[in-house]
Amino acid sequence: MNPHEHELVYPWPDVPAAGTVHSLRPGLHWLRMPLPFALDHINLWLLDDEIAGRPGFTIIDCGIASDETKQAWESVFDTVLGGRPVLRVLATHFHPDHVGLAQWLTAGGARRRWSAPLWMTATEYAYARFLAAGSDDASGDGAARHFARHGLSDPAALAKVRARGGGYYPKLVPAVPGSYRRIMDGDGIAIGPHGAKRVFRVIVGHGHAPEHASLYCEDDRLLVSGDMVLPRISTNVSVFDLEPEADPLPRYLHSLDRYAALPADTLVLPSHGKPFIGLHQRIAQQHGHHRDRLAEVLAACAQPKTAAEIVPVLFKRELDLHQLTFALGEALAHLHALWHAGQVQRQEGNDGVFRFRAVAD
Repeated sequence: MNPHEHELVYPWPDVPAAGTVHSLRPGLHWLRMPLPFALDHINLWLLDDEIAGRPGFTIIDCGIASDETKQAWESVFDTVLGGRPVLRVLATHFHPDHVGLAQWLTAGGARRRWSAPLWMTATEYAYARFLAAGSDDASGDGAARHFARHGLSDPAALAKVRARGGGYYPKLVPAVPGSYRRIMDGDGIAIGPHGAKRVFRVIVGHGHAPEHASLYCEDDRLLVSGDMVLPRISTNVSVFDLEPEADPLPRYLHSLDRYAALPADTLVLPSHGKPFIGLHQRIAQQHGHHRDRLAEVLAACAQPKTAAEIVPVLFKRELDLHQLTFALGEALAHLHALWHAGQVQRQEGNDGVFRFRAVAD
């Protein structure tokens, strides 16, 4: 949790119950959907819209494919939409809580028959399509080999990782629309009814996901930040088996700096936590957080360390398996930042495990 949270301002102390919305500004509605993890919710955004003279709504992010989330969406359809259709669904990135119900939403849910396009960046769409197809190796044997090479030796934990197999992502994202509308960095997307449209500029960020799209409206000073800027927790930045040599942490920090040019009073709409004001403070907090963590990891590597041995350096609490895989990925992201910068060396032992050791001055 963020120890400097008092530096941020939360204009809305209460959160919307599942199946309801809080209207934050005219035509801008906040929804919250449940997640079955320690991080137990995701914020989604519903915006009044009109396309080609047809009034309706744009949805930003989707929630996972679960009966509970579908029921909450059906309640919103019945009470908020007033018979108007969803005109488009925009997903910030490929993670299951953001794109899980994209197919279901674009096709009109369970009882409706609208047909709305999915808008995403190309890389995020490709990742979603690939993982939803369900490779046996993805999130299963490949992930277990990756974590084992970085020091995870508990047979029970490795067995659980293998057991997830290629069915983990498709369980949360059972289908992705067969076509999409590509968005790119710098694009302007007009959302709103005729005469009251907001133009959102796409800001692509890296590190958390390969081509994450945030949306900024200059006229209203609104930033739909997705997972790139969160108020209470640090955005997960990890190295996983699909890109085992990756160096995502510097890319994430560089991406954060792109938001520093936005006004100080920007209202940030994050995917987790509450809407807040204090963007510049949060960027500085994140830089400070990772600077401190990198220093701790470098000090710990005075003797050779695996990523698994770095996890308790970064995370002082008990972790379940879901949290452990992300913690390992994050520990490895910090080690790789130091490795690619030449501050630590990586060596593969006779046991096939990678260990990192600080370079002597």
